[in-house]
Amino acid sequence: MKDSKQKRIWHGSYAPGTPVSIDFEKITVSQALARSAERFPDRAAINYMGKKISYRQLNGMVNRFARLLIDLGVKEKDKVAVIMPNLPQTMVANMAIMRIGAVAVQNNPLYTERELSYQINDSDAVLAVTLTLLVPRLLKIMPETKIKKVMGCHIHSYLPFPKKQLFPLVKKAMYRKLETNETVLLFEELIGKYSDAPLEDKSSWNEMGAIIYTGGTTGVSKGVMLSHKNLSCNVQQLDACLPGTEAESVVGTFPIFHSAGFTVIQDYLTWKGFTHCMIPRPDPQGIVDIIKRDRPTYVTGAPTIFVGLLNHPEFRKMNMKFVRGFISGAAPLAAETIRDIKELTGATMGEAYGLTETTVLSAMTPWGGTIKPGTVGVPCPDTDIRIVDIDKGTKELKTGQAGEICIKGPQVMMGYYKKPEETKQVLKDGWFYTGDIGFFDDDGYLTISDRKKDMIVASAYNIYPVEVDGILMDHPKILEACTIGVPDPYRGETVKAYIVVKPGQSLTAEEVTKFCKEKLAAYKIPKLIEFIDALPKSPVGKILRREIREMDKKKREGAA
Repeated sequence: MKDSKQKRIWHGSYAPGTPVSIDFEKITVSQALARSAERFPDRAAINYMGKKISYRQLNGMVNRFARLLIDLGVKEKDKVAVIMPNLPQTMVANMAIMRIGAVAVQNNPLYTERELSYQINDSDAVLAVTLTLLVPRLLKIMPETKIKKVMGCHIHSYLPFPKKQLFPLVKKAMYRKLETNETVLLFEELIGKYSDAPLEDKSSWNEMGAIIYTGGTTGVSKGVMLSHKNLSCNVQQLDACLPGTEAESVVGTFPIFHSAGFTVIQDYLTWKGFTHCMIPRPDPQGIVDIIKRDRPTYVTGAPTIFVGLLNHPEFRKMNMKFVRGFISGAAPLAAETIRDIKELTGATMGEAYGLTETTVLSAMTPWGGTIKPGTVGVPCPDTDIRIVDIDKGTKELKTGQAGEICIKGPQVMMGYYKKPEETKQVLKDGWFYTGDIGFFDDDGYLTISDRKKDMIVASAYNIYPVEVDGILMDHPKILEACTIGVPDPYRGETVKAYIVVKPGQSLTAEEVTKFCKEKLAAYKIPKLIEFIDALPKSPVGKILRREIREMDKKKREGAA
């Protein structure tokens, strides 16, 4: 297979100054944090709802927590489960775990006991760091796991205002005193007892640094093993794609337990010495408040975040000349959203593509170059992408032909934890077979058509739901849309669209059909249309097509 440093069609589309290849620094992200603390000791690393934590303070907290972990018996290569929303303690825990050579395992705090029990067991975690609110849940499942101790963290510990001001927002039960003992520990009680002086960083370039779980869209979730090399190289690839000074501030709406939050928001910002404007639970009003107060230079999020902002009256009236750009990821971005953000703010709207298995970033809008709405930009430096036939995956397809996207680069995962067979199915000769369907244009811009498993086959025609979703989202009265395939006795499958109408608007199925007829081939037009109040979403705001399919199936079975 060709070397990724050879000339590719997309290299000609790179923005000025973007390198084809990078001379990677062999510095891990926890080492990079210490470096940023030396370079910018007084600069805010975290701005948590107005409370600022400097790089000197953050690095000191990481050293304290690292010593605490060692004192608790956590050893190199041990797995530590982090079950947290975006809080200062989340970054402290992750960086400290990696700094002592252990593995930071990311878990969604909104998961059920069953889901958490599975992931904690699967990862072999020996200690859990979580919200005090979730400690009872962890204690309940502890007997089923290898967890020996649970570390609770208060959500309010680093807020700049009194606890009582938060009562209208959260339950008072969150503030009950945690009963600590040998099994249940409290972050806030213990961290101050340890020195913040530098200690040996045992994160090793080729060793595992993190396990981040996939969403489980094809069965049970799989633990993606990411080495310190994966994490560091992907940060440096992102750095090569994005221009910026060393004093940017970024609204990080992606949760850190997700690959986008872990790599882009946690690792990249600390690598660069940027300020993370942290929000525990992103919603349009909360983001608007942060933008008004903190005046960030970049705002990140899934497409649904930007759709929500564009439909927020206060956001549309704001003067945002201080914002240099918006960056979207995790799901396809509608061309209408890109256009509206640009017209409203004047700032660039960029899009990134990647998977947990590629750490996070594989392709991105060339910042400062040509933007092509509907594409995810071009492969980032030192990343090779090829398109192969869907059936066997052995034939490389020509420009313009849609097939499975395969990725090779230093950001490709080590494999799935304790799942060698599943790893072999997707890692072949250094190439990661993504399961995504896409194609290149003549300039090397990549378009994502859909997922192999989401493709609808109606009367032998292949229909990509993402394409239909994009057309529906162009309708001025549609807020969100999700297309699925449902059984059809004649066509095998037919197209059904679930649609959320914008507030204050009314829309009929006939109007939707008429709109689609002007933009889609007849066989792609939704034959069934159902209006719904809200679509199910992942923690990063990605619409969950799988859950829509399951919901629809239950409806059909109930009607039978």
